[in-house]
Amino acid sequence: MDIKTNIKKIVIAGAGVMGASFAQIFAQYGFNVLLYDIFEESIAKGKKLISMNQQNAIEEGMISHDESQKLLSNISFTMDIESFRDADFVIEAIAEKIEIKHEFWKQVSEIAPEEAILTTNTSGLSINKIAEAVHKQERFCGMHWVNPPHIVPLVEIISGDKTTEETLEIVKELALYIERNPVMVKKDIDGFILNRLQYALLREAFYIVENGVASVEDVDDVMKYGLGRRYACIGPFETIDFGGIDIFFNVGSYMFRELSNSTEVSKLLKDLYEDGAYGVKTGKGFYDYSGDKAKKAIEKRDKDFMKVAKSLS
Repeated sequence: MDIKTNIKKIVIAGAGVMGASFAQIFAQYGFNVLLYDIFEESIAKGKKLISMNQQNAIEEGMISHDESQKLLSNISFTMDIESFRDADFVIEAIAEKIEIKHEFWKQVSEIAPEEAILTTNTSGLSINKIAEAVHKQERFCGMHWVNPPHIVPLVEIISGDKTTEETLEIVKELALYIERNPVMVKKDIDGFILNRLQYALLREAFYIVENGVASVEDVDDVMKYGLGRRYACIGPFETIDFGGIDIFFNVGSYMFRELSNSTEVSKLLKDLYEDGAYGVKTGKGFYDYSGDKAKKAIEKRDKDFMKVAKSLS
């Protein structure tokens, strides 16, 4: 399929961190992108995020100033829900609350053309549950990106029970066109693939800290300087093949019994949540982000991600 012939206008709902990044990605590949939000302050924030992301990309040599200006010319902003009326492709990245998504999709799936492809960037809500509010569910699926999506290339494409193979193929082809790495999630399970793996790791990380085995900082260092570097190059099943199936079988015979099997949210996480310490967004989490530390932390993260992306490209 000729993606640029069939998809000319992409409308993105939600001008937050994810939506702002999506806008840049598609604009970079020449698509006409419209970024929609219901709040004027969110639009302003989205513009600021795009500006910051572009400046970082220019400084890291990932894009030239002229390329950035051309990219920005492909992005426009709106608070008018009628803007979905001529969309070819829709990405929803609004609040992770099912009732809010239902309200959005009930309106937009009726406004958008019946041949338009509709996708949600939910991190783990049921695709089938969201689809209950969608007119013509066969053209609807999950398209889960990883933050920050303008740097991290993974895209999970999740099928709902009524999603057609044609819809999934179009979304996959679009992801490949913008040089992402799509993976197909064949069943609508909570958390899809990435978040199921992530939360399994987080459960053990919390267990280690709560039981005094290691500090938060040391657990983070194990990931950054050990497992993270390995898994940036090879996956878990490849790791087993390289390490030896016999070794992993023997270690697994006793290790799986030792791992946490808690089904409750960690007390560490619960206490911070109840204290209103939400991390970078509030200036305090497991680490201190007061003053200008939050801005510096985000800039460092993105620049480090860019360096990794360049080294592995």
